[in-house]
Amino acid sequence: QVQLVESGGGLVQPGGSLRLSCTSSRSTFSPNGMGWYRQAPGKQRELVATITSHDFTNYAEIVKDRFTISKDKVKNTLYLQMNNLKPEDTAVYYCIDYTYPRHWGQGTQVTVSS
Repeated sequence: QVQLVESGGGLVQPGGSLRLSCTSSRSTFSPNGMGWYRQAPGKQRELVATITSHDFTNYAEIVKDRFTISKDKVKNTLYLQMNNLKPEDTAVYYCIDYTYPRHWGQGTQVTVSS
């Protein structure tokens, strides 16, 4: 059973930055890659960004050029650097391990508000 623990969420003003972390209990990086999703109140969970074991990345259009996904193989940690945050980025952010069976973290709240 893979365990994922997210951290780094919080309250930030518009235009600010946050870095989310997701630490995995795996001894090596997920063979099928990992990603970040988010879910705003009353909305469906949506894809934010993904990264493969070979560092290929993919982003939702609405966060491209503002968010950066990365990983630290030594620390078995996934990151999401979020810059120029907007109120519409407010959501619970979840990390996911795509290797079967998929595993989700518990989520971390990000609130962008003045």
